[in-house]
Amino acid sequence: MAESVTLKVNKREGRGTRLARRLRKQGHVPGVLYGHGEATISVVLPADDLVKAIRHGARVVDLDQGGALEKALIRDLQWDPLGHDIVHVDFARVAADERIEVDVRLELRGTAPGVTAGGRLDQPLHNLEVECLAISIPESIRVNIGELQIGSVIHVRDLKLPEGVIARNDPDAVVVQVTEPMADVEAPETALPGAEPQSAEPEVIGRQKAEKEEEAEE
Repeated sequence: MAESVTLKVNKREGRGTRLARRLRKQGHVPGVLYGHGEATISVVLPADDLVKAIRHGARVVDLDQGGALEKALIRDLQWDPLGHDIVHVDFARVAADERIEVDVRLELRGTAPGVTAGGRLDQPLHNLEVECLAISIPESIRVNIGELQIGSVIHVRDLKLPEGVIARNDPDAVVVQVTEPMADVEAPETALPGAEPQSAEPEVIGRQKAEKEEEAEE
């Protein structure tokens, strides 16, 4: 679980693309705060503070609005087309004792013996949907693959989750597996550029034509 992070935010007056663009040029990120039956408000905060919190794995933060703290989940982030800068953030109000559902990254640990033996590692599931306390969201769920042989599979039901964390995915869903190496398939022979296509039919037609010309000469 990541350490508690406090972000100072200010209420944002006005809306629109032009205002949002100006705020971003000033090093700020526009956002909204909603939930718990309270009014949705527009906020703005320093981009560097938000980026630093995300890099430290923060999912739930304390929003400081002029000294009044409010706990919120970073529900959604919008990035620029290049994925460099955050252009908008959604905060959802939560309580410390509230159980919420969030996606948590799955982190593979170890080296699978089956891969060393020539098998292929396949990970269909990269994030796990879990239910847990808002203040106890794990940064990641570690998956030990150190014993995976060719043909071995780890399902959601096999994962070791932190205390109080419940998986919401299908228990039979495959998290990671080691499959048989793919057999090499011989590529079909292709004709060289400019080469005449090989076909038996033109030869038969040509031979019949020649035979008819010989009969006519006789």
